[in-house]
Amino acid sequence: MQRPTSASVAAVFVVVVVVALSPAIMARARSTGAADGKNATTARGKSPALIMFGDSIVDPGNNNGINTIIKANFPPYGHDFGQSHRPTGRFCNGRIPTDFIASRLGIKELLPAYLSPDLETQDLITGVSFASGGTGFDPLTPTLASVISMTDQLNMFEQYKERVRAAAGDARVAEMLNKGIFAICAGSDDVANTYFTMRARPHYDHASYAALLVHHAAAFVEDLIQAGGARRVAFIGMPPIGCVPSQRTMSGGSERGCSAGHNEIAVAYNAGLSQRMEELGRRYPGTRLVFMDIYGFLMDMMMRPHAYGFAESTMGCCGTGLLEVSVLCNGVTSAVCDPVSDYLFWDSYHPTEKAYKILADFVYDTYIKELLD
Repeated sequence: MQRPTSASVAAVFVVVVVVALSPAIMARARSTGAADGKNATTARGKSPALIMFGDSIVDPGNNNGINTIIKANFPPYGHDFGQSHRPTGRFCNGRIPTDFIASRLGIKELLPAYLSPDLETQDLITGVSFASGGTGFDPLTPTLASVISMTDQLNMFEQYKERVRAAAGDARVAEMLNKGIFAICAGSDDVANTYFTMRARPHYDHASYAALLVHHAAAFVEDLIQAGGARRVAFIGMPPIGCVPSQRTMSGGSERGCSAGHNEIAVAYNAGLSQRMEELGRRYPGTRLVFMDIYGFLMDMMMRPHAYGFAESTMGCCGTGLLEVSVLCNGVTSAVCDPVSDYLFWDSYHPTEKAYKILADFVYDTYIKELLD
């Protein structure tokens, strides 16, 4: 497929096209949060439940029913999802990391959205995702994107516990809190959108903004332990966000190189949060905490795509591959690359199902096992 090579496409173009296209795209969108068929569950998995908090990397469709433009419940999203190839609200052509991890844990094949209208009791008690595409730890981020804040995700978790208690009793809730895996993945939207694109924190330099995110992220983990009752917590670090296609286009200069500023914040954030997780581990000795550093692994995938079975890692598969994400990646104006399996990125921000499977296997084999008995 012919690709534009010029990086002259500006952020203004994004805003104009979003405003122009969003009514038509949203009218065509079909909220299909349920997966193909029933979620297969195992009688005795390695963990009783997987509970997820975060952003679009792990949002299986919570944004479908809220009033935001940050959605993915329309084609070509879902291009390779299941047998029906339907969009579900996942920001991907297929499955996302939480689906693969839930499967590896022997819990179920797909981790559903908590706000899915099709959520059944068995799915409820074996874990859900509260994640919302576009959110972050900076309190400004979810406000600017009109999505579910991390604080509200914690509030939803409290409601969730009561639903599980009503459906399966106190013992099930206790088992989930003591042996379930609680995972957190957010922060990239703070850097890419709030800090660099919106310039909403003009008085913060890179180091102080990373420190702000670390403060809020660590507070979230502590709230999850103290108020939430979680005992096995995994925190996914920030990727090299400056190397995703959209940030290359907007901040990588004429050659579309990686944005050094984005990556500088990511590195500082990861270092700070890793230290805070160690401190929290000492403060709460009965809790297992693990910081999952994915920065180096993803950077290697981006710099050496052929080693992982990819031909392209600097552009997305959807449309031009330069800027299309969410409503800009749509069935009206965006063609899909062929073959999709050649591409590390599905749109200009989110990896393909194939890339997510590789990443999920790395995370599981390297870190998740530390949380299991």
